[in-house]
Amino acid sequence: METWSGEFDVLLREYLTELAPDSPIDPDAPMKDLGLNSVGIVGLIVDLEEELGVFLPEEAVSPSTFYSARTLWSALRAD
Repeated sequence: METWSGEFDVLLREYLTELAPDSPIDPDAPMKDLGLNSVGIVGLIVDLEEELGVFLPEEAVSPSTFYSARTLWSALRAD
């Protein structure tokens, strides 16, 4: 199983409104099922860029990137 940083976990949890606070994030669960919506995606991008110092190129902003925590983490690590 791929692991990600604690900072990523904390930021992501803010946008997964349907995830219980004490539940682990299933890396392959569809994030839309965990409460991430289009408005949340925009906020998450801003927070990731500001807090983690990463940049998501425009071509990476797609439904497939934001499908699951694993796909998002992979996109962030692709640079």
